Amino acid sequence: MYAIIATGGKQYKVAEGDVIRVEKLGANAGETVTFDQVLVVGNDGDLKIGTPVVDGASVSASVVKEGKAKKVIVYKYKPKKSYHKKNGHRQLFTEVKIEKINA
Repeated sequence: MYAIIATGGKQYKVAEGDVIRVEKLGANAGETVTFDQVLVVGNDGDLKIGTPVVDGASVSASVVKEGKAKKVIVYKYKPKKSYHKKNGHRQLFTEVKIEKINA
């Protein structure tokens, strides 16, 4: 069984036991979170598609850890104008393990 969930402005295809990184949720390690925006629930040949979400469906997950991704360098440059600007960004994430898909 799998599901497609929406969180943090992105969509993820998940199955039970998967470990995924989503945008920061603000939950501590060991806590349980529930994703209510389930767009699709699929089983062996059986497919439920929501309009826009599947009624009564949810995905339960436990938080593994929170952290920062690798640094991305942002370099701005304008030729012939002596303009150089170097900046770095590290995106915050929450790593969750999918426990149960309730459909």
